[in-house]
Amino acid sequence: MQVLVLGGVAAGTKAAAKLMREDRSCEVTVLTKGKDISYAGCGLPYYVGGVIQAKSELIVNTPEKFAALTRASVKTETEAVAVHPDRHVVEAKDLNTGEVTEYGYDKLVIATGASPFVPSIQGLDLKNVFVMRTPDDAIGLREAVEAGEIKRAVVAGGGFIGLEVAENLAAKGVKTTVIDFAPHVLPNFLDPELSEFVENRMAEEGVMPMTGVSLEGVEGNGKVEKVLTSRRGMKADALVLAIGIRPNTGFLEGSGIEMYKGTILTDQYLRTNVPDVYAAGDCAMVANRQTGKAAWSPMGSTANIAGRVLAKDIAGKEIAYPGVLGTGVAKLPGGLNAGRTGLTETAARAEGCDVETVVAVVDDKAHYYPGAGSFIVKLTADKATRKLLGVQVLGAGAVDKITDIGVTAISLGATVDQLAVMDFAYAPPFSTAIHPFAHSVNILMNKLDGELETFTPAEFAAGAAEGYEIIDCAIEPSLPGKKYLNLTKVDGEVPGLGREDKLLLVCAKGKRAYLTQNRLKFYGYVNTRVLEGGTTFNEIEE
Repeated sequence: MQVLVLGGVAAGTKAAAKLMREDRSCEVTVLTKGKDISYAGCGLPYYVGGVIQAKSELIVNTPEKFAALTRASVKTETEAVAVHPDRHVVEAKDLNTGEVTEYGYDKLVIATGASPFVPSIQGLDLKNVFVMRTPDDAIGLREAVEAGEIKRAVVAGGGFIGLEVAENLAAKGVKTTVIDFAPHVLPNFLDPELSEFVENRMAEEGVMPMTGVSLEGVEGNGKVEKVLTSRRGMKADALVLAIGIRPNTGFLEGSGIEMYKGTILTDQYLRTNVPDVYAAGDCAMVANRQTGKAAWSPMGSTANIAGRVLAKDIAGKEIAYPGVLGTGVAKLPGGLNAGRTGLTETAARAEGCDVETVVAVVDDKAHYYPGAGSFIVKLTADKATRKLLGVQVLGAGAVDKITDIGVTAISLGATVDQLAVMDFAYAPPFSTAIHPFAHSVNILMNKLDGELETFTPAEFAAGAAEGYEIIDCAIEPSLPGKKYLNLTKVDGEVPGLGREDKLLLVCAKGKRAYLTQNRLKFYGYVNTRVLEGGTTFNEIEE
């Protein structure tokens, strides 16, 4: 069987390698436009910051090594320009000679990826305008920084790549501003209140976010000197474009392959609507495994998993790919990490789900262990079924641990009641006796059961607590001008507080406020609310 693979980065090389392990009688040929194959695209920002030291570490495989390992043939600097499914033929151009050659196939895998979106604005031809897609892009930016050419930079785009580039530029001493047209950074990845928390942390660490701002141009004499935005111009020595990506599928025009906004539509077996043609990676749509709707997941993880499944399908095993959960993790400016899987509250409500949420601040390991910190965890669950729908987490520690537990739980349809009593690992250097994930679930269960009555940070910011008296419930008085209530002294009616009074209980994280609410309820106080996330997450006006 002749299998032709278009694209040699993540999905393409994974599909080729796995197929050769499944059936070594296959003749697999990989055509790729670039000079390199299987490079570490997700690692590029970390080369800029010097976390990854050597250029060679960005190249996972050379064509020669890949061919020796797999017995697949690799042709670099060869670009597919047309697909003719009726003849089972692909036309491809040699980018060095311009010669066009036809390649036949029994099965075709399209894994041509995506390219950075470059807007039509003035000045992008100036020196020190960068994108971040290939090793050459990262090498060029790092060399400019280390040569002393860049002291101030603007990163256009507040998604994963933009924030990771910003973090690494800041680590190299570059004064960095991030702009994005969306209302918040990490749009559609986090709910707005968590994105705002990230923005505040970025600003505290000197990486300035400017949201709701569009990029309008670049000015300079031969090189970048000013970046123009819809709000104002900013002096800068460099502009990094991380606005987004577009699928590399223009060559498929007239092929009959069905697409949506330039992205190839596939079924659960990664097949297109055209016989013998498959697609995976950043150029292809998959499905959201919660909603069943088409979903675009331009992630290295998705590309590798889909490429592996696709290879098994070509080999005749018919393995269905159930789709994605929108899972991701990122290292952000300000020493903050972010993770998410499943539906955000915003997305769940848009799907018509009746949900309960909680924002919990929990220890990430035993509080007495050196280096202990906190996780800020937002959980979303379906009220009726009590199934977990989504997890969002921020913290300096291993947010991937919380995220991946969420992936497993959602994939298996677990309820919060099942998760609360799971036998998670514990030792002081790693976790807490009640695991941080289980701790967060317990708080959500208390809300679902009516035992904990709260205002979420979003509700508080929207003014839901108007008319409530703020009561400081911290271990020691911490809110100037607010009445202080010591939990250990609550043994009946509290002098000065009526049982009908509207009381907003606030502490550092929310735990002590909950314990206070529990006592006050016992003594007949009927209008208390706890502020989720406490002063760790919320700003309390004096």
